[in-house]
Amino acid sequence: MPYQKNNYYYRSNKPKGPKINERIRAKEVQVITNDGKNLGTLSTREAVDLAKQQGLDLIEISPNANPPVCKIIDIGKYKYDLQKKANKAKKKQKIMNLKEIKLRPVTEIHDYNFKIKNAQRFLEKGDKVKFTVRFKGREMQHTDLGSKLMDRIINDTSKMGKVEIHPKFEGKQIIMIIQPL
Repeated sequence: MPYQKNNYYYRSNKPKGPKINERIRAKEVQVITNDGKNLGTLSTREAVDLAKQQGLDLIEISPNANPPVCKIIDIGKYKYDLQKKANKAKKKQKIMNLKEIKLRPVTEIHDYNFKIKNAQRFLEKGDKVKFTVRFKGREMQHTDLGSKLMDRIINDTSKMGKVEIHPKFEGKQIIMIIQPL
């Protein structure tokens, strides 16, 4: 990423990833072979020469150790293994979305059933569902209808999910979040 200094643009040349071969600045390093055998502490120059003789690279694995720990392996294979681990971790991740369903206290039964079916489908997929009951005008005098509607929603979705955030009033609406079981 370029950055600006005194109206000139400079490009950052800092390499990404671990230090390899001649980029290792420590005088001495702890060396481990590609089959896991510990060769002990060697000078960096000796370790790099040893790696080159085997046709491999010296890679700094633990730079904060004293002396730094380096391993003799192929850099391409090392990067491939790191990428594979990252992809495996990403695959195991579950992204949870928040779906919102808006209702009114006077929502008819057919519309209500349709919205509850959608909510159950969302919960089966593993998404959270946010229910919002909005009041308009004189409906604010009948907030008990909204509370009864929220209780009914809790009963109808109890097999698929549990209440994460209980119904609460925010301005002219009641909000509740249900998460999958």
